[in-house]
Amino acid sequence: MFERILIANRGEIACRVIDTARAMGVDTVAVYSEADRGARHVAMADRAVHIGGAAPSESYLRGDAIVAAALETGAQAIHPGYGFLSENPDFVEAVEAAGLVFIGPSAAAIRKMGLKDAAKALMEEAGVPVVPGYHGADQDPGLLQVEAAKIGYPVLIKAVAGGGGKGMRVVEVEADFAEALASARAEARGAFGNDAVLIEKFVTRPRHIEVQVFGDGTSAVHLFERDCSLQRRHQKVIEEAPAPGMTPEMRAAMGEAAVRAAEAIGYKGAGTVEFIVDGSGGLSPDGFFFMEMNTRLQVEHPVTEAVTGIDLVAWQLRVAAGEGLPLAQDAIPLEGHAFEARLYAEDVPKGFLPATGRLDHLVFGAGARADTGVRAGDAISPHYDPMIAKLVTHGPTRDIALARLAQALDETQVAGTVTNLAFLGALARHGDFAAGKVDTGLIGRDLAALVAAPAPGPAIWAEAALCAAGLDGPAAAHQGFTLWQPLSQRVVLMRDGSDPVVVSLSPEGPDQVGVTTPEGDIRAERRAGRWHFGETPAAGAVRHGDRVTVFAGFGQSFAIVDPLARAASAHSADVIDAPMPGRVARVLVGPGDSVAAGDRLAVLEAMKMEHALKAGRDGVVAEVLVAEGDQVEAGAALLRLAPDEEAAA
Repeated sequence: MFERILIANRGEIACRVIDTARAMGVDTVAVYSEADRGARHVAMADRAVHIGGAAPSESYLRGDAIVAAALETGAQAIHPGYGFLSENPDFVEAVEAAGLVFIGPSAAAIRKMGLKDAAKALMEEAGVPVVPGYHGADQDPGLLQVEAAKIGYPVLIKAVAGGGGKGMRVVEVEADFAEALASARAEARGAFGNDAVLIEKFVTRPRHIEVQVFGDGTSAVHLFERDCSLQRRHQKVIEEAPAPGMTPEMRAAMGEAAVRAAEAIGYKGAGTVEFIVDGSGGLSPDGFFFMEMNTRLQVEHPVTEAVTGIDLVAWQLRVAAGEGLPLAQDAIPLEGHAFEARLYAEDVPKGFLPATGRLDHLVFGAGARADTGVRAGDAISPHYDPMIAKLVTHGPTRDIALARLAQALDETQVAGTVTNLAFLGALARHGDFAAGKVDTGLIGRDLAALVAAPAPGPAIWAEAALCAAGLDGPAAAHQGFTLWQPLSQRVVLMRDGSDPVVVSLSPEGPDQVGVTTPEGDIRAERRAGRWHFGETPAAGAVRHGDRVTVFAGFGQSFAIVDPLARAASAHSADVIDAPMPGRVARVLVGPGDSVAAGDRLAVLEAMKMEHALKAGRDGVVAEVLVAEGDQVEAGAALLRLAPDEEAAA
């Protein structure tokens, strides 16, 4: 076994690898960018090496700096995690040329699966079923449109390189093909440096089921399947293992196909073979098609670990150190059910817009495994994926595992940035999901209900006001109301940019306060050091800066308004500004252009994705304030529409 390994990654996966390495008695070396000097993975590792600037291109994508760090610290092997250089065959060759071991597959295996079109051809030769489509080298737009028509709409345009939903567009009708192709290519070019695409038939009731495989370079086994059908913008939200409704016959057929795929390329280490499944008529051994193979550990690997009891990172280290497969196929157990929910800093009502901010408060629900790379006080950086944590639950049945997930989400507390916590909580209690009726369109069909934010009731307003007034903790001698204070206190709160409202707190006894809120009056009573509203205890709240967050309904945040401060002037509705820091990828209009509400005006590249900025009303572009390639901060003005009267003139 290795004495020391370097982890060429950051965040939760770096922390995850460190946990297993420490349990195996292996020293770890972390690498970090300028933005990650104080990161959790740096603090956890035995040593850490600074490798460059905040941007991935200046740090985590610098293979030369990572190899040099490994040699400098005496590491014998490099674990790539996932993302960044994990599926870069040139990096694998550089690692091996330096006399180090790459904890993963060979460069040749990665190359064979790295381009989706070539991989599909290889899988056809290996007898693995593939989706009908065009995988040719000719990338002429006219030819691609002709091929799409032959396949029949709807079709899926997909970048041949990369993954994570980038460079992927669903096209329902031929009239939309050209614009979707241009958009997919632009995103693929920016993400992968390769704008080639393939065209596939889009399965209208699809399920995304993948099989975990593990090889030793000659033989391979599978560790059963995961269902990853709950997706938004082609990115996974909640994964589970095993797949609901899976039959023994289909599990055997998919597992055998996945093993054939791995053995066809001499695969070594952990990998995932992803299949698209036609769920319209139930699961059938002839109703699944190969999509791609991820030649690395997957984000959702913990659900497989939960149902098999196997530490996949430990297997990676053992096989990379020269051992054979730790278990034969018939010795791999499958017990119970597991779920993983991905907690992100993102604004769900605004189209899952990635968010930044500081995690002023962070507590994960008890009873769940929480894989995370952040702590309370850490900042969500605009340079990297905004994942906060993965929450994993396991139970003897699917119902119990899902109930435990819902409870863990209820108990999770985050303050300081917007998150998708409430969205995950709504999904965990969605009727069709609970019944196992899942497909990749579920979120899209029920999006309005899943993102609906309930209005806070009197108890939540009251708890927010008590916290803002400093009365949220156990009573102290200097707290509360005294004879020389006014008989009531007024707290001004504002929620979601709405108008400020006044909440009044009036003492009614030693441990009682009457509270007047915009949703009605309520009495707060302190019992055993905790406020209660009737028989319901307070949910808990925290004040952070000029905001207070009440941990009810997955967290509801309020701004505390200083009545003496002048109200900030509202930002002009005529100005289109950047919702987050990023790079201006494209400017689609110029001064004098007429636009309609909903028209795309510019495209901002941020957090590894493209975000279209659209006109909020009909009008005329008065100014373009940025150029393509400009780096901008959140809130920076990008374009300005002429006021209505100016446009009319």
